[in-house]
Amino acid sequence: MPSVFETSSTAIPILFVTKSSWDQVAEQLPPQQRQFVTACAFTAKPGAYLALPAPDGAVAQVLFGLEDEGARSRDLFRPGALPGLLPPGTYRFANAPHDVRLAALAFALGCYRFARYRKADRPDVRLVPPDGVDAAGIERIADAAMFARDLINTPSNDMGPDELAAAAQALAAEFGASFACTIGAELEKHFPLIHAVGMASSRAPRLIDIGWGDPAHPKVTLVGKGVCFDTGGLDLKPSSGMLIMKKDMGGAANVLALARMVMDAKLKVRLRVLIPAVENAVAGNAFRPLDIFTSRKGITVEIGNTDAEGRLVLADALALADEEKPELLIDLGTLTGAARVALGPDLPPFYTNDEALAADVARCAAKENDPLWRMPLWPPYDAWLDSKAATITNAPSGGFAGSITCALFLQRFVEHAGSWLHVDIYGWTPSAKPARPEGGECQAARAIYTLLSERYA
Repeated sequence: MPSVFETSSTAIPILFVTKSSWDQVAEQLPPQQRQFVTACAFTAKPGAYLALPAPDGAVAQVLFGLEDEGARSRDLFRPGALPGLLPPGTYRFANAPHDVRLAALAFALGCYRFARYRKADRPDVRLVPPDGVDAAGIERIADAAMFARDLINTPSNDMGPDELAAAAQALAAEFGASFACTIGAELEKHFPLIHAVGMASSRAPRLIDIGWGDPAHPKVTLVGKGVCFDTGGLDLKPSSGMLIMKKDMGGAANVLALARMVMDAKLKVRLRVLIPAVENAVAGNAFRPLDIFTSRKGITVEIGNTDAEGRLVLADALALADEEKPELLIDLGTLTGAARVALGPDLPPFYTNDEALAADVARCAAKENDPLWRMPLWPPYDAWLDSKAATITNAPSGGFAGSITCALFLQRFVEHAGSWLHVDIYGWTPSAKPARPEGGECQAARAIYTLLSERYA
């Protein structure tokens, strides 16, 4: 991505104002600008924007409204709306927004446009890096987030298992990482659940495997759900539920974005990335309700619902990851509607039994404005996974606590890792917000990257 940052001695100042500070700021404006502000009926409400003219007609400075300091709710990404409002040019922050670093990141993220299939010019604006802000670090995060958005926004006809593998391979090549792909008979033999979910598609399922870093460094493994389209299988989704299922590989997109950040920052980890890439399709050979498969770990799984396929493909990948006994094992997936019902699209739940890890995740999520909310691996619900015909079912009856039972299902396949973190993301912004356009979204990756940076710098 072209850099959003630029040094310039003639950058146009952006003055952040609030309702409580506005009267004092207005008094300090030159008389002509003050008159212009009055004529435009500008108020310093959050998101309000006004470009003030210089005597020669050029833009002298920009006013932009933020929430008051003590406001109950503040959007720290609100400055991310600026790239879509500003005329072409180079700008600087004339005063400090609520969080200077997050404002600069939001500005960078707000420049994103998905332009693969139609003209969508990226805003022709640049920002002088604020003092004390690591511009290279911000661009590392922003570029990775845009990479994830591009992958998720690409429709499934151009983002099937093969194309997802190609994107992963290109990323591996960029950073000198190893790349392998298990497919066909080998996949069926060693990863039966991944094969079962993807076998009905004309596009072959596979397990993507990336390795990077010094083998002597602590092992960190990322696992991402790569369901490139989810029809629901024979338990077919209604058309409304299928409409944005191109995003069902959002877990894979986000672990690839996270891996990009880690490798670009050269963190001191032995990184492994595992992505089960499949399409959950409908055909005569599709897996069926009440079918039973023996997983890689040897646990037999009865299919309670073919639309609970994400946990199946993650289970085999987690089992492989766990065999290597990583210090930290993290999985991300667009898994349950129950998580959305409980917490909505913007606040993914996370699960772990590691109290120190949970505290670090919550702190880093708040620090990065990448919201996450801890939910419990509630032991009494584990019995709900019991099956009369197999070890466990992938979809307990009753419908209660769907995100929790999914996490408990995955926990069955993690035994040897030092710590395990599971995040049930949505991977999508339903309606545009500052720095977050409608469409595919990078969720949890920024928070986790911050955590890894603190631990393995």
